[in-house]
Amino acid sequence: MNASTAQNIYDRLINGIASGEFPPGDPLAEVALAQRFGVSRTPVREALHRLEQANFAERGPRRAFFVRKMRASDLEELFEAVGELEAAIAALAARRMTEIQRRNLQAILEEGLACGDDATAYGELNARFHAQISQGAHNATLLACHAELTLRTQVWRSTNFTRDARRLDSSRAEHRAITDAILAGEPDRTRTLMRQHVASSLITLTDILALGD
Repeated sequence: MNASTAQNIYDRLINGIASGEFPPGDPLAEVALAQRFGVSRTPVREALHRLEQANFAERGPRRAFFVRKMRASDLEELFEAVGELEAAIAALAARRMTEIQRRNLQAILEEGLACGDDATAYGELNARFHAQISQGAHNATLLACHAELTLRTQVWRSTNFTRDARRLDSSRAEHRAITDAILAGEPDRTRTLMRQHVASSLITLTDILALGD
């Protein structure tokens, strides 16, 4: 087996899950994926086992793989961890962001305000907004921890915008408040606002996903 091929398939599946191309509950069939990627089933099988170990995939009937569906308790635990980590990162960003990074954050905020009801475009801008804040914290260790959790939550956060149009407006308002706090150099306020922002995402998800629907 070519390890690099398995890694490439794993990366492509992760990106597909994160982007919503493979939504929770979608089957991950070895034969179909092998045909799609133009490879044998062996590297696909290895990539699927790795997805399972990373909690992105789970086994269904007949041991077939599916994109993992998370229980309410799983989501709550995951978003609690993300909320605490992003709150700490945002507080550091309020202290450490360079002037260029501050201007970039403002520009992303304005793009988010201007994209209207385009949920896909806003989902991408939302990811950029959080990434810019993470970079502004200037802490490589926190950034590495955040990257792994971002992959695990991105598909769920995107669901916020594609399944509930009201979340677009509330997210924009929360982004504005967070940006204002960062630009004002208020780390404690920024920490609180970011924690509330992530909590709002979870509340929206529990309302719209029906977890098992």
